[in-house]
Amino acid sequence: MKKITITILIILALSGFFIISLWYGSKLPKDINATEEKIFSIEKGQSFFQIADNLEEEGLIKNSLYFKAYVLLEGHSRSLQAGEYFLSPSMSLPQIVQKIVSGDTASITVTIPEGFTVKQIEERLGFDLPGENLEGFLFPDTYRFPLNISGQEAVDRMKENFDRKLTEEMKEEIEKQGKTIFEIVTMASLIEREVRTLEDKKLVSGVLWKRLEIGMPLQVDATIVYITGKQTTRVSLQDLQIDSPYNTYKYRGLPVGPICNPGLDSIIAAIYPEESQYWYYLSAPDGITHFSRNLQEHNIAKAKYLR
Repeated sequence: MKKITITILIILALSGFFIISLWYGSKLPKDINATEEKIFSIEKGQSFFQIADNLEEEGLIKNSLYFKAYVLLEGHSRSLQAGEYFLSPSMSLPQIVQKIVSGDTASITVTIPEGFTVKQIEERLGFDLPGENLEGFLFPDTYRFPLNISGQEAVDRMKENFDRKLTEEMKEEIEKQGKTIFEIVTMASLIEREVRTLEDKKLVSGVLWKRLEIGMPLQVDATIVYITGKQTTRVSLQDLQIDSPYNTYKYRGLPVGPICNPGLDSIIAAIYPEESQYWYYLSAPDGITHFSRNLQEHNIAKAKYLR
């Protein structure tokens, strides 16, 4: 009887030690003062035993046994997801396990401003984007991409975003007007690069659609800047003579395609133009748009605001 009691006490003591050890091992990070993060990779098909050993080898946890025991007790042995993760020795086991179970993989946050061209988007992402006719359809937004996202995956994400933003109501209105989505996006890209506010964009949209209807050249400076690639809004007389299908001074009608990737306000303005008595407009250096009813008023505005 005495031996049984001693045995029970020993088992209880060992169990208590194990529980305390597990608590200590799981709650306290390896290095609470660590500030750096490391990329930790989990391959498809890896067991949680391999993951635990790799975490210890990478210096992210104190002991792989703690990780294995914690994962088993929490019932997460089959829930650890493959991928790349930002982990730090300052994280506790529950924090590390939760991140891997939830699939919170390493990512980068990238903001694509409204009006960026495909070339500018590629420069920001740091890699080329595959595919044709992308200009205009890579929706500008803030994206959270996986760390090693491919060019095709980035294109798919941005195009899917564009499709979500263009509602069924908007598509029906475009069809009702006898226009195509491509024409609307092309117009929206001109508006995007010309003016800033939604109110001005709708007025400019009205002006440009009116010009198209009567066969008047659009004469949009932004198309010339797109051709030259110059980092300026100033357009020279020599630039206006460039023989390009994007030259809206030389050729009537819309250019052959979008000149940038417009935001939602510009797309809305292209679909829902505001009628007015204006036929001309100019954007002053301070960002204010000045509208004119005729060429005489427009020339006066140019002399006044474009010195």
